[in-house]
Amino acid sequence: MARNPAIAEPPGLYAISVTSELSGFTAGTLRLYEQYGLITPARTRGGTRRYNDEDLTRLGRITELIADGINLVGIKRVLELEDSTALLRRDNTRLRADNAHLRRKNTHDTEKRP
Repeated sequence: MARNPAIAEPPGLYAISVTSELSGFTAGTLRLYEQYGLITPARTRGGTRRYNDEDLTRLGRITELIADGINLVGIKRVLELEDSTALLRRDNTRLRADNAHLRRKNTHDTEKRP
């Protein structure tokens, strides 16, 4: 029987035990980081946490920030700023592409005029 994609479990590759092993953080620490809003793993319908490669990358960044002596509140702020910067960069890239397209269209339309 085919599964209904509308009720499929959220994507996620690793259980908390595997993520703990891969990241070097205990399961309790991973739960704490979730409480602080540092990571947001997907959840199955049953509520089980599922971590993906992006979560592991973020945990690596958290490790770096801890090594730099930054506390959890500071880490949260750094991650928020990095996330915001990434969004702004994506938006900037998209807007530059849109602008270039409109300039080409404007040039083309201007050349067509008698």
